[in-house]
Amino acid sequence: MKLALYSGGHDFENLGMEKALLDAIGKKNPKFAFIPSCSYLSHLEFREFVSQYRKHKVKKFIHFPIDTPFSSVMKEEVFSGDVIHLSGGNTFYFLKHLRKSKMLSELKKFAERGGVLTGLSAGAIIMTKNINTASFPSFDRDENEDNVKNLKGMGLVNFEFFPHYKNSTRYDRELLSYSKTSKRQIYACPDGSGIVMNEGRKTFVGKCYCFVNGEKILL
Repeated sequence: MKLALYSGGHDFENLGMEKALLDAIGKKNPKFAFIPSCSYLSHLEFREFVSQYRKHKVKKFIHFPIDTPFSSVMKEEVFSGDVIHLSGGNTFYFLKHLRKSKMLSELKKFAERGGVLTGLSAGAIIMTKNINTASFPSFDRDENEDNVKNLKGMGLVNFEFFPHYKNSTRYDRELLSYSKTSKRQIYACPDGSGIVMNEGRKTFVGKCYCFVNGEKILL
């Protein structure tokens, strides 16, 4: 599988991630589909996304909100492309509507049959086994206003992902505590960094950290 998990940040901070992703795709002018976490003002996010990748000479893009009605024709167009990107936002809301629209399982199949799946922040968390990391730190977590009970994600990787990490005592305290109970490694990535998976090979872009069994490791 080919996956990219972005933490977030400004365009200029993610140039390394974008280059690593395009190298993994290995195709000139791939077709990108952009799935926003919420349709409200998503055209602005999409415009920024297009501008970001046009710098790399990518020319084909589709905007595909999933929390509003969509046609089967549009859906087919999305899955006929090379790359599907899941945006950032509220992880609980995004997961709810991916599941409600039946896109969650279809996106997993897309990745498993060779399509490239990328996610930023919430989108990246949903690619993992569960979305537990969206619930902390307590001072900057996603609110579960939709009362989502099923927190299972796609399970495409065997680790948990924590975006927007700041190398500080406040963040470390909660991540270290959680790592003592989690069955998987937790990769914490500051903005501008992330992870690219290419057929089983894992590449860390930028400064990333691993929290496991109550310990913190710089990767």
